[in-house]
Amino acid sequence: MSKSKRRALRQAQEFLKRNILIDGHNDLPWVIRTDPEARGDVAAFGLDRLGNNRDTDIPRLRKGQVGAQVLAAFLPTSIPRPATVTLEQIDVIREIETLHADDFFPVRRASDIAKARRKGKIGSIMSVEGGVGLENSLKPLRAWHALGMRVMTLCHNGNLDWIDSATDKPRHNGLTDFGRSVVAELNRLGVLIDCSHASPKAAHDVLDVTVAPIALTHSNAFALCNHPRNAPDDLLARLPDNGGIVMATFVPAFIRQKTRDALRPFQDDHGKAPDIADASELDAAKRTSIAEWEAGGPALLAAHIEYMARIVGVDHVGVGSDFFGGPNPPGLDDASAFPALFAELFDRGWGEPALAKLAGRNFLRVLKEVEKRAEKMARPEKKKRKAA
Repeated sequence: MSKSKRRALRQAQEFLKRNILIDGHNDLPWVIRTDPEARGDVAAFGLDRLGNNRDTDIPRLRKGQVGAQVLAAFLPTSIPRPATVTLEQIDVIREIETLHADDFFPVRRASDIAKARRKGKIGSIMSVEGGVGLENSLKPLRAWHALGMRVMTLCHNGNLDWIDSATDKPRHNGLTDFGRSVVAELNRLGVLIDCSHASPKAAHDVLDVTVAPIALTHSNAFALCNHPRNAPDDLLARLPDNGGIVMATFVPAFIRQKTRDALRPFQDDHGKAPDIADASELDAAKRTSIAEWEAGGPALLAAHIEYMARIVGVDHVGVGSDFFGGPNPPGLDDASAFPALFAELFDRGWGEPALAKLAGRNFLRVLKEVEKRAEKMARPEKKKRKAA
């Protein structure tokens, strides 16, 4: 590493001591569920230990100077018993918060992030990734919210009965009437709506009806890498008026066009990876492609951040790693690597005020605004009850 790179890294580390870093998406609960030894048992996973072949654990989060982490209760669209699995995934997050209370602080309001920081803990923000567990009912949303959900990714890699996924053949031309009801209920509850996996048309439909800011918690720029999961310019351009945020992600095939192209043989025409007999074949293709990168991950991801910031402005960008236990870009290998990304941006001439927004202030603002809109919606109800 050159002297200038070392200097930039020290600058980034000092910067993160002064400024909150909020990572917008991490699939750690699914990693714990699918771990062959832990099988969903948080205690058996040993989150407090520096584990081999992991991208996320407490030592790595601490080294990466993560101040708050969105933990996703993820489940695949086609999984059996999705309502039950969603609750099991939520339970994993709550177990993380309970068993590792010395390191994690539950975030149920935006103000809890500051509390976590004062206590020297990592704020734990619960999301549900994929609305398949609703089973076409709004009522689970209220239960999930009561259990701690504050962010919801509407769908995953397959369509639901009420929303089109970005990586599936369009079925609804975006969002159905029930999908609009989901948006309205999430607005009422004060849950941040995440359109990362929604088709562009569905995301536009959400923007047409939401009364609160939305997020793309783990998406990059489609113009730089044409994976269907990335955000096109016309969608990005609507975020400032909405007050929302796009959060750059570390997924290799969303960063580099050559990696995206190398993995196309393992995907259908819509970008969804079909079931294959030997999953290791896909994993091997990912690792081979990543090993051939001409430049490190921080530089390539910084290009996406700068591109999106030119469209949405520095008030509407953030970072959402989407660590998922798989192969990651060189230089962005695990949760300890966040300072390397900020070092790259310092090296490119970014100033501390803009980087503070990128690191966490923008996401915190969005969470606060979502809460305010929900509180405003609740006031007429309170007045009606008093009048009655």
